[in-house]
Amino acid sequence: MTQQPVATSTKLDAAVLKVAGVVVLGAIMSILDVTVVSVALPTFQSEFDATYARVAWTMTGYTLALATVIPLSGWAADRFGTKRLYMVALALFTIGSGLCATADSIGELIAWRVIQGLGGGMLMPLGMTIMTRAAGPHRIGRLMAVLGIPMLLGPITGPILGGWLIDVASWHWIFLINLPIGLVALVYAQLALPKDNAEPSESFDFLGMLMLSPGLALFLYGISTLPETGTVADTKVWLPMLVGGALVVAFVLYSFRPRHPLLDLRLFRNRNLTIATVTMFVFIIAFMGAGLLFPSYFLQVRGESTLTAGLLIAPQGIGAMLTMPIAGMLADRVPVGRTVPFALVLIAAGFFTFTQLGTDTSYWLLCGSLFVMGLGMGGTMMPIMTSALKTLSAAEVARGSTLVNILQQIGGSVGAAVMSVILTSELNGSRPIPGVTDPATGAPLTEAQLAIASQQQPELTQQFPVPPSLIERGLDFAANSFSTTFWVAFGLVLLTFIPAAFLPRRREPSHLLDGDAGDDKRQVPVPIH
Repeated sequence: MTQQPVATSTKLDAAVLKVAGVVVLGAIMSILDVTVVSVALPTFQSEFDATYARVAWTMTGYTLALATVIPLSGWAADRFGTKRLYMVALALFTIGSGLCATADSIGELIAWRVIQGLGGGMLMPLGMTIMTRAAGPHRIGRLMAVLGIPMLLGPITGPILGGWLIDVASWHWIFLINLPIGLVALVYAQLALPKDNAEPSESFDFLGMLMLSPGLALFLYGISTLPETGTVADTKVWLPMLVGGALVVAFVLYSFRPRHPLLDLRLFRNRNLTIATVTMFVFIIAFMGAGLLFPSYFLQVRGESTLTAGLLIAPQGIGAMLTMPIAGMLADRVPVGRTVPFALVLIAAGFFTFTQLGTDTSYWLLCGSLFVMGLGMGGTMMPIMTSALKTLSAAEVARGSTLVNILQQIGGSVGAAVMSVILTSELNGSRPIPGVTDPATGAPLTEAQLAIASQQQPELTQQFPVPPSLIERGLDFAANSFSTTFWVAFGLVLLTFIPAAFLPRRREPSHLLDGDAGDDKRQVPVPIH
């Protein structure tokens, strides 16, 4: 691909800002979509009469699709051109959003979310590549600051926007809102992005992708089916878990053969990368998995509107917004082994409050805990990412950042599936109401199910005349179910301290400038989101 002249000025000129505008629009769509949908999960439960473990697949399927296309985007950018591929990603994401709004069943919605994820997964890495090539390495810091805006604001505005749209319109609008933004972004990209000069690139590991992606999907599907079957011995549970696990193991064994594998596991020979990746993976399972449950608690146990639930979890995003820039600066000066454990202490302290949930826990306490968790979150992710990549050579950075990003998405998928399974299993243990069945399924209705449903639909207490004490007992059981699930997440956060104790505590030289990376035009770190 033709090399563009590299500017030595650190100022972002009009041409670069025009390109940055396209990328920021795509980033806003991609990042907001994840956070917007998080407050809609209880709505999907009631709309499609599905378990929490089932509706959580709207997030699990999306993140698995992200993990699939992240490595594909670098190869395809060289093969087909960044502008062309970026516009395809925008179109795929926008079409997927429109299809999500037409879903008549939870199965359809999950399928369309996968289509959406295939487009969304390419937006961030491609956008970073486009911006880096437009501005040159001398202005990469300022470019990251521009991209950081949607990354910081997404966790704050996403749940609020999603809650507001569901309250004033319907759940369909959390997807329909992407249509005008996507169309504007497509036209803007056509006008603002430079013309492509595609050229042949290294081979892509399609065989690895065909093993890893279906393997993870099958394994997680088996886990998520456990609450409805109640036993691992059921064929619907053990068979997909066995086949999925075998595919993942086969991928690990195979990945050392090709020159350019889907995931370059050879990089784990680097001690810092290994420790940082393990720390991040365990942390992501706990934090991302439990993060989906925060709005669900406010909606299902406390009976709040989706907008109020979005506002109540906003302090977490505000806390992260305050510490993330500071942590980024400290990561270059202070060894991460000296800062990350303190951030994890904040996260653990915030999580502990949610292990004590009741039906009337103070909102001041909960919002304060979310804010503290956000402070810790902002001081954890970026420093760990820096530690993972800092000691790699220039030729290894792209493969290293792809490895870390994919494992982050896999961790998020595992966390969403596992936490939703635990919560669903706990709720299934509620006492059935004698003689009362679910009109939609004919199955016995439990006290917790009726109590949760009555929070959003008070008229149900007239349709099913039961004493108020039964509703109170059902809500107590639901609160305890959330509390138990948060205990698991809290335990995983504590487990994160073990690998974090081995993070570097002394300054180590960076190897990012070692060697000549000029021949590999795809050596662009992929931002974590």
